[in-house]
Amino acid sequence: MSSIFDSDLPRNAANTAPLTPLSFIARAAEVYPEQLAIVHGALRQTWGQTYARCRQLASALQRHGIGKNDTVAVLLPNTPPMVEAHFGVPMAGAVLNALNTRLDPEAIAFMLDHGEARAVIVDPEFAGLLGKALALRASDREVLLIEVQDELYGATSQALGGIDYEAFLAEGDAQFEWQLPADEWDAIALNYTSGTTGNPKGVVYHHRGAATNAISNVLEWDMPKHAVYLWTLPMFHCNGWCFPWTLALRAAVNVCLRRVEPQAIFNAMRDHGVTHYCGAPIVHGMLVNAPAALKEGLQPGVKAMVAGAAPPASMIEGMERMGFDLTHVYGLTETYGPAAVCPQHAGWSGLDIGERARLNARQGVRFHLQGDVRVLDPETMQPVPQDGETMGEIMFKGNIAMKGYLKNAKATQDAFAGGWFHSGDLGVQYPDGYIKIKDRSKDIIISGGENISSIEIEDVLYRHPDVLAAAVVAKPDAKWGETPCAFVELKAGASTTPEDIVLHCRKHLAGFKLPRAVVFGELPKTSTGKIQKFELRKVAGSATSIDV
Repeated sequence: MSSIFDSDLPRNAANTAPLTPLSFIARAAEVYPEQLAIVHGALRQTWGQTYARCRQLASALQRHGIGKNDTVAVLLPNTPPMVEAHFGVPMAGAVLNALNTRLDPEAIAFMLDHGEARAVIVDPEFAGLLGKALALRASDREVLLIEVQDELYGATSQALGGIDYEAFLAEGDAQFEWQLPADEWDAIALNYTSGTTGNPKGVVYHHRGAATNAISNVLEWDMPKHAVYLWTLPMFHCNGWCFPWTLALRAAVNVCLRRVEPQAIFNAMRDHGVTHYCGAPIVHGMLVNAPAALKEGLQPGVKAMVAGAAPPASMIEGMERMGFDLTHVYGLTETYGPAAVCPQHAGWSGLDIGERARLNARQGVRFHLQGDVRVLDPETMQPVPQDGETMGEIMFKGNIAMKGYLKNAKATQDAFAGGWFHSGDLGVQYPDGYIKIKDRSKDIIISGGENISSIEIEDVLYRHPDVLAAAVVAKPDAKWGETPCAFVELKAGASTTPEDIVLHCRKHLAGFKLPRAVVFGELPKTSTGKIQKFELRKVAGSATSIDV
């Protein structure tokens, strides 16, 4: 029987519209057309100007035959064209594929083919990389090349014979009447996983997820309008955790940054009054450990967001000394970047640094507009006890989850089995509902039948005052099957020995959890600062054992 609340109350264009972050820039330009939107070197670009340029980009793409569900790849650093691509490409109905600029030509070639790219926008710094990738493609599909010029690059680039970016925009109409997506489920972006084994998977984002995560970013940070955001996080990484769209929502300022270097970051913070920035732990650690002279004149109250490894006590203390407010978030490429956050409570401030670090190290609770995040038994799909001890798999469900994996029905089906997105991260849930990762399912070390969390050992290693970065992987062992092998990157000037590291661990860990090998050296990292454990596993077998 039809309800009175369903009769003669139809959904129509006047009372519903697809959720999309494209509406954010339209409003920013309408309400704050003269408000500063982008800073890049000497460039100062308003939201009115930025919106017009995005419309020109969309118009020009359509004039070249690129439209609904066509892929437009970009190989760009954090510069104005990258901001513009996040709006101009989907305004044309196309799907933005922001490529990792640190990848090798073979990986780029695979992504261009797999994503069926119709066009590529490239920065001069990466023209050589793109040229090699294009030569390696298996497909003979014609690709429209659009080449950006940037005075701040300061070097001669390899020309690929494409169209100049500014000339391309000039072909477009600044008053282009772009359309909202017909369905908020339409694809807005394609991002590739890190691909540590085999080919990477193509993660497809929808307009609804991009919009809801962008709004959640505002809510998690209480981000005010006209905030000043520094681009230390690559926009190619989960579309910069959706912050290009978040900043339009707040009519905020994009302070662009070609390279992540302490002096450039601190200079930008002072020169532009930066209020917010994001980054992997390695970025925050780099700032904490920078020379004191570089930090002079910083304004207190800068809000920093960290994802990846949990922030150790030394990082929290260092950030507090600089007057920065650190927020810990958690997520994956498949959840548009962070979709969980560790909100701090007023009572935590009175605790000692060790206890605060323990609480802040948790991955926390769901984002405002995420449906749920739980620790479930992957076999029964039932919640594990919230005792901080019982381990299960961390799973998400709700608005902030990908459409699925491009051209990979089996992987998509497996990822969403049981009506939840399976993260592959093992964790526990505490009585207050906060979640903490214990390990990736593939990173658990099984020694003599006992499960050892590599993250637990890494947490202890980070407490050592001389440790800058650390990672623990399994080392094959004839007797125990596997034992922990610690790879440690020391701070400059440190004289700590492997034996010192083990002695430090002995104070905090059970004997069977102690590293049986310690290797010093710079750790291999991705472009977003994540430590590449798959590279460390290759050398763990030959690492020298220590008598513990």
